[in-house]
Amino acid sequence: MKIWGSTLLILVFLIGLSFGIDLLMGFELITSLRNAVSPLAVMEPVEYVIFLSLIFIYIGKTMYEYYQTQKQS
Repeated sequence: MKIWGSTLLILVFLIGLSFGIDLLMGFELITSLRNAVSPLAVMEPVEYVIFLSLIFIYIGKTMYEYYQTQKQS
C-alpha cells in the first residue's frame, strides 16, 4: 500500500511541476492542461523511438524470463 501511495504522490507532484513550468513559460491554461494530461502528444519523434525501444526491451526480457522458467519445470 505504501508503494502505491508513494507512486501516486510522486505522479501528482510531477504533473504539478510540469503544469507549473508550462504556465511559467507562457503557455495558455488549456495548453498547459493538455500537456499535463497527455504527455505522449507532446513527444518528439526521437522520444517515440526511445519509448518504444524501452517497451520492446521490457517485453523481450519478460518473455525470456518466462521461457527460462518453463524450461526448468
